[in-house]
Amino acid sequence: MKKETNDSIIMTVDEVADYLKLSKITVYKLTQKGEIPGFRIGSSWRYNRQVIDEIARVGTKKIA
Repeated sequence: MKKETNDSIIMTVDEVADYLKLSKITVYKLTQKGEIPGFRIGSSWRYNRQVIDEIARVGTKKIA
């Protein structure tokens, strides 16, 4: 059973793209450049919501 919530700590590429108002391609490119940290589960990328919130707040250049 899959539970959908807006409070999930892990986000998919689609969710990050929607949240940051970017295209999926841009999210993938920023991930490849290391500007949006993420991790892979199989062939899918996942992102930590707290890190994405910080990126939205301060921008990608300040995230280590």
